[in-house]
Amino acid sequence: MTRLQTVTGPGVLNLRVGETVEVLSEAEIMATLDEKGELDELPFMPEMLAFCGKRLTVHKVAYKLCDTISRSGMRRMERAVHLTGARCDGSAHGGCQTACLMYWKEAWLKRVDPGDPPAPETSSDGLAAGRRLLPILEVASRKEPGPDGGERFSCQATELLRAAPTCLPLKDMRQYVTDVKTGNASVFFALRGLFVGLFNRFQERSKRTLPGWLQIKGGLRWGFVKGALVGATPNETLDLKPGELVRVKSKEEIVKTLNQNLLNRGLGFEEEMARYCGQTARVLSRVDRCLDERTGEMLEMKSSCIVLEGIVCAGAYNVSCPREFVPFWREIWLERVEEPI
Repeated sequence: MTRLQTVTGPGVLNLRVGETVEVLSEAEIMATLDEKGELDELPFMPEMLAFCGKRLTVHKVAYKLCDTISRSGMRRMERAVHLTGARCDGSAHGGCQTACLMYWKEAWLKRVDPGDPPAPETSSDGLAAGRRLLPILEVASRKEPGPDGGERFSCQATELLRAAPTCLPLKDMRQYVTDVKTGNASVFFALRGLFVGLFNRFQERSKRTLPGWLQIKGGLRWGFVKGALVGATPNETLDLKPGELVRVKSKEEIVKTLNQNLLNRGLGFEEEMARYCGQTARVLSRVDRCLDERTGEMLEMKSSCIVLEGIVCAGAYNVSCPREFVPFWREIWLERVEEPI
């Protein structure tokens, strides 16, 4: 079974949510990386250099993650965390707008007391190391061109199967203890993740083995989202701008826009997103491009998607996954709301 107990030894921090850390200097980080700019198969990306020497708090302990490439379930990550506010801006990856929470190995961080004086300004040696490291990282951020000669990128998201090669079974109860001990989740949240996972396993098997009249809601996953459209799916243009206030439509309204694969013009609406139906939020940005995690190719959207402030995938229906994806919303799933007086 997968080891989830606390690990001790030199350089192991065993960080918890809320702790303050300082990102090491470029020179110190460079000393941890191989010739590909990786540590334990996890790339250190050019976008991360801007955080060197900065102090941030641990947002989540990234000891596990959901596999969005091969759909193998949860996978184990060794000694890594997500830091508050440290999302990738895509500047070194073709302007990708996915805004992933970046992974930080504990070897790239040091624990600090918030009251401690900040680290001194980067020395000339550190600046020289940064100048040497950036070209290495920039080269590593590109894959071989695709069959059509198109540009392809490499980032933490595209390489996660290498960085997290071990599957983490739903039945391994130690992960739920770790969720609580690290501060990733409350007891209730962790137990709900287990319950939803078990329920979804039952639903998958019931669809294969039980007649329809014995299935719970037709064998749907928890969240119970079912699309029925065949062929083209509808579109609506609101021309939303950042800062505008919107409400997420009801689940009943949204499912009418989805095909049988829960897609609207190629964009998926997942059960986790249904948790936000009826809520109001402000438009953060419009999204036109994002990387395909499987191939590294840049996907150009025919019509923009919307990102909403403060709305992320919380992992409530996915075993408390800490990745906190930023969901993309079609405008047809949203409606404008009048500003409060």
